Amino acid sequence: MKLTILGGGGFRVPLVYGALLSDRGEGRVTEVVLHDLDDSRLYAVARVLAEQASTAVDAPRVTATTDLDEALRGADFVFSAIRVGGLEGRANDERVALAEGVLGQETVGAGGIAYGLRTVPVAVDIARRVARLAPDAWVINFTNPAGLVTEAMSRHLGDRVIGICDSPVGLGRRIARVLGANPGEAWIDYVGLNHLGWVRGLRVAGRDELPRLLADPDLLGSFEEGKLFGTDWLRSLGAIPNEYLHYYYFNREAVSAYQQAEKTRGAFLRDQQARFYQEMRDPGAAALAAWDRTRAEREATYMAENRETAGVGERDADDLSGGYEKVALALMRAIARDERTTLILNVRNASTLSVLDRDAVIEVPCLVDANGAHPVAVDPLPGHATGLVCAVKAVEREVLAAAESGSRASAVKAFALHPLVDSVNVARRLVGGYTAVHPGLAYLK
Repeated sequence: MKLTILGGGGFRVPLVYGALLSDRGEGRVTEVVLHDLDDSRLYAVARVLAEQASTAVDAPRVTATTDLDEALRGADFVFSAIRVGGLEGRANDERVALAEGVLGQETVGAGGIAYGLRTVPVAVDIARRVARLAPDAWVINFTNPAGLVTEAMSRHLGDRVIGICDSPVGLGRRIARVLGANPGEAWIDYVGLNHLGWVRGLRVAGRDELPRLLADPDLLGSFEEGKLFGTDWLRSLGAIPNEYLHYYYFNREAVSAYQQAEKTRGAFLRDQQARFYQEMRDPGAAALAAWDRTRAEREATYMAENRETAGVGERDADDLSGGYEKVALALMRAIARDERTTLILNVRNASTLSVLDRDAVIEVPCLVDANGAHPVAVDPLPGHATGLVCAVKAVEREVLAAAESGSRASAVKAFALHPLVDSVNVARRLVGGYTAVHPGLAYLK
């Protein structure tokens, strides 16, 4: 079985390959094709993968190419983890937004809109190529903003594109752990959009254990989200929000912390990964050790400004292991082997949330089998959550309209409608600032 990884020179690719090395049995991936536009990054990641495979039995064969059509042709699965504009683009997204006093995070607010505007046209081109060159392939999208990009690709691939994210998985795992439950045996009632969702229940043996957690301030304050949001706020909500909702509920504090930081997250990762890829130019460097050291630093500093704002210490060691690669492997196994499972995924709504249309991509528990991912029926969201979900989905639709038409007015509208952008004039300046620094936005007229 052939897996093509787009963004194959990306830093997190060894996580996916490591998960593949642990997979056994029929229907496993036997061939991995890495695609990237940067030869040197492909070479660096291929070195890490070779070291990973050196102690493994029957490791999947790895090849690398800069030819997109060659990479896609004949693929059974396509894993998309591209970054249009690179980490320099992410750093610019943050810088332009913060100069206007609004959030520049890569998936939330102004930064997420800018990233989406330059990523959607590329993702659509990929979707069209997949439909032509590998029509039977399943596309697993991890490219951010994951929900928006998945929806753009679904217009050409239908339900054969599925978005994944590790945030809901990590959240559910933390809640189950603090409740003394086995995460693998818990049903997580999670609903929303990508990076905009809430856990409303966690059932173990048919019993909802979330009320027990919300009623115990000590237990509630003992894990990441309890520390980040505060127990009083979580009890007011009656739910546990995805960590990215900290940008909404504590926006002023988050913007201030980012403005005062020595470097934005994008600039930090840009410089950190530049050192890693430079080190990989030395043929004698220990590739896997260098990658693992860099990855540990990356994970430990994740959302550091938010934790500082909330007075939270360093991340729990149990939260440093990632997780999206496990979701990707579980998804591929379920489809390829008809190993039915339940995963929280980004899929088309159908009739799941009545406040959104059928084609809107949402993030909910899904039953997965050989025919793909099928969203599970869920209770309606409460009013406060419905308002946010509908507002952000309206923004995503304006981004898709701008990317399709090249309309600068639609781009301005996308920024202006976002709950974290407080002025139409700011929205106009943001579009001007982003088009000035991103060649990939030259299509906006």
